[in-house]
This record gives sequence, structure tokens and C-alpha cells, in this order.
Amino acid sequence: MNLEETIIAIVRIAGSLPVLFSPFFGGLAVIAIDLSDLFLMQSLQLGGVSNYQQLDKILDCFYLVTFFIVSRRWNTTTKNILAGLFVYRIIGMGMFEIFSERMILFFFPNFFEFAFIFFAYKYQFNKFNNISRNSKLLLIAIIGGAKIMHEYVLHVWQELDNYTAMELLRKIIE
Repeated sequence: MNLEETIIAIVRIAGSLPVLFSPFFGGLAVIAIDLSDLFLMQSLQLGGVSNYQQLDKILDCFYLVTFFIVSRRWNTTTKNILAGLFVYRIIGMGMFEIFSERMILFFFPNFFEFAFIFFAYKYQFNKFNNISRNSKLLLIAIIGGAKIMHEYVLHVWQELDNYTAMELLRKIIE
């Protein structure tokens, strides 16, 4: 691991810790910090990142584990839902490591991350306790659909691979 990869790893691992103290806001911070490596890779120029997808998935494990640890504090139903989504994502990441095929990440989207943020919000602000079953299903469908589109853009379409983070940011701002 070169210096650039080490710095990115330190930032990402340290960035996983706030969720242990503030699940909702820490979780949002983790998601933002997860994107920081794209900017760090362009800024540091200290040896490059030899395999970004592999490094990213390994570093994702740190925040996924902190999310999982926090989820164990919540009620049994929530714990079970999040445990299933956690295992599902870990299986997908393991298969990605074995086969190095990004399409696997499309078939094993990170629903765990979105579900964790939802439950962290629910518990921190005592929300969504009295919504109907149909409303919950609609919310799950909307969030799930958005996540599947996100994974498609990243891992199937791969159009974003043609831009650096700064170029993409400039395109969005324009």
C-alpha cells in the first residue's frame, strides 16, 4: 500500500467512527466521507490508487461494520432487518472480490446503508412510528428503486468512470 492509499484508508476508517456516537448524523458523515476518496485521489498525487474498486470495497467494510454494531442497539425487528441486509451486502462484496466483476455489485446493492440511515433517523427523531404498512412499502420501493438506479449508473453503465470527481462536480454546477 503506497502513501496515497494509506492516507485515503486513514481518512475513510477514521470517518467511520462518528456513527458510533451519533447514528444519524454520523451515518450521513460516513456517506460524505466515503466520497472523499475520489477527491483525495485527484489532490494527493502520492503514488495513485492501483485498484480503486477493490480499495473502496475493503474500506466500505469498516463503515458497514460500525453501522452493524450500532444497529445491534435497536429493537429485534430492526436488528434482524439490518442483519439480513448487512449479510446480503457482505456476500456481494465477497463475490466481487473473488470474481472482480462489477456487475455483481449491481445485483447486491447496498440497501443496508440506506436502511441504516432510515432507522437511525427513526430512532433519533422518533419518526415513522405510526405510518401505515402501505406507506412503509411505498417508502421502501422509492428508496430501493433509487438505490438500484444508483448501482446501475456506477457499476453497469460506468459512465462516471470517464470523469474525475472535480470534472463531475463542475458538470453538475454548470
